[in-house]
Amino acid sequence: MQELFHHRTQEENHVKMRMRAAIVAAAGVAALAASAPAFAWAPAATAPVHPGVQTDTEGAQCTANFIFQDAGNTYIGQAAHCSGTGAATETDGCDSASLPLGTKVTIGGASRPGTLVYNSWLAMQSGGDADADTCAYNDFALVRIDPADVAKVNPSIPFWGGPTGLDTAGTQAGDKVLSYGNSSLRAGITQLSPKEGASLGDDAGGWTHTVYTVTPGIPGDSGSAFMDGTGKALGVLSTVAIAPLPASNGVGDLAKEIAYANGKGGQSIHLVNGTEPFTGPLMPL
Repeated sequence: MQELFHHRTQEENHVKMRMRAAIVAAAGVAALAASAPAFAWAPAATAPVHPGVQTDTEGAQCTANFIFQDAGNTYIGQAAHCSGTGAATETDGCDSASLPLGTKVTIGGASRPGTLVYNSWLAMQSGGDADADTCAYNDFALVRIDPADVAKVNPSIPFWGGPTGLDTAGTQAGDKVLSYGNSSLRAGITQLSPKEGASLGDDAGGWTHTVYTVTPGIPGDSGSAFMDGTGKALGVLSTVAIAPLPASNGVGDLAKEIAYANGKGGQSIHLVNGTEPFTGPLMPL
C-alpha cells in the first residue's frame, strides 16, 4: 500500500508540475500578445497604395478594390478577368484562359510589382467546378503586395472612407451602392472616380448584383470596389453591360468570393476595414 501511495503521489506531483508549466507558458504568450503593437497602416492622406489605385497585369489596366490580409501577408484585390488572356467577351471563369499564378502585377504607388497568388478562374478550373452561376460571376483575384511596400498601404476607400465590414446580406432593389473607379480613360481626373447609385437586387443565387451609378463603370474600372449604403464591402466590378440593361454594371458578391477563396481556393484571408470613417451617400434615394 505504501508503494502504491508513493507512486500515486509522484504522479500527482508530475501532473501539478505540468499544469504549472502550462499556466506559465500561457501567461507568457498572453503577455507577448498584449505587448505586440497593432498593425500600423500608412496615413490615409499620404499612403501611395490603397483601394482604387490602378493595377497593370501585362498591359491590362484595372482598378484595385480592397485590402486583405492573412497570417503573414498583405494583399490588394482585383478582378480575376484582369489577368485573362482571351477576348473581352470571355467571362465564364470555368473555361476562360488566364495568366498563371506568379505573374507580376504593377500596383500604382508601389515601388515593386506585386505577385498574383490567387485567381478564382484558375481555382475553379483546377477544382472542376461546373455550377453555372459560380462560373459566370466568381471574378476575384489577390495580388500579394511586396513586403517592401506594405508600410505604404492604407485600406481606406478614397473619398468615401470605410469599408466598415463585409456585406453578407446582399442587396434589394433600390439599395444604395457606392464605388471608386480609376480607369486610365479618365485621364487622371479624380473628380470622376467616385460613383453613387443603386442596385437592382441580387441575381444568380446572390453571386452578382446589377447596379446603376450616375456615371457607369467603364473599361479600366474593372475590379473596383463597391460598398453598400452603410459602408460595408459589397463587391467587385466585373462587367460593363451593353444589353439587356445598357450602361449597367455587374458586381460580383465579395462575401461569396472570399468564402470560395478561403474554401476551395485554399486561402485564409480576411477583409481589412478602412481607418477613415465612412462618409455616407451624398444623394438620397
